[in-house]
Amino acid sequence: MLLVSRKLSNKANLQVLHEDNHIIIINKRVGDIVQGDITGDKPLSEVVKEYLKIKYQKPGNVYLGVVHRLDRPTSGIVIFAKTSKVLSRLNKMFVDKNIGKTYWAIVKNKPNKKDNTLTHWLRKNPKNNKSSAYNQEITKSKKAVLSYKTLKKLDHYFLIEIALETGRHHQIRCQLAKIGCPIKGDLKYGAHRSNNNGGIHLHSRHIDFIHPVNNQKIRITAPTPQDATWHACID
Repeated sequence: MLLVSRKLSNKANLQVLHEDNHIIIINKRVGDIVQGDITGDKPLSEVVKEYLKIKYQKPGNVYLGVVHRLDRPTSGIVIFAKTSKVLSRLNKMFVDKNIGKTYWAIVKNKPNKKDNTLTHWLRKNPKNNKSSAYNQEITKSKKAVLSYKTLKKLDHYFLIEIALETGRHHQIRCQLAKIGCPIKGDLKYGAHRSNNNGGIHLHSRHIDFIHPVNNQKIRITAPTPQDATWHACID
């Protein structure tokens, strides 16, 4: 459950990590929803449009293409396209796996192996919006692969870094839970306690790619949310 006290992004406090004529990259806060859904809550895409409209004093509608999404209780890097041409190019780059993404997760239990590649088959249950992981293929399942490495031992948790090879529904959350390492605050996937802000400690930390227009190398690191557990990862 998301608490009322959470601080969401708005046009005044938007965390812009990179902007040029073609793309804008945002550091999403816990609780931000990237694109509109059945909740009717104002999505981050609309907040970014408002920001651009004011910044550039645009009289009409502002175009903004949603390239990818992050789960609402997570935080970190989200890319938006400022033109339809760039949106199609970025979509192809994601499909062709030409965009490198690295995530940080804080988990309660120490993984059995410090570094490992996990392969499972995930099946989504739309009734409860939850995925289940299996060790072999079953009906209506999709192969899910990720690699992780343990970066740091905290007082009560472990920081791990994840690189996705596939992009499945709740993939990181589901696969880490499968190996007995649910993410801090993630009640849906086995955490014992929720976080005060209703979020989970999963953060899209790094992204790197070749710019689809000017061919320059883009590498972005998103600052972690402001809380004691994340701060302990940086210290």
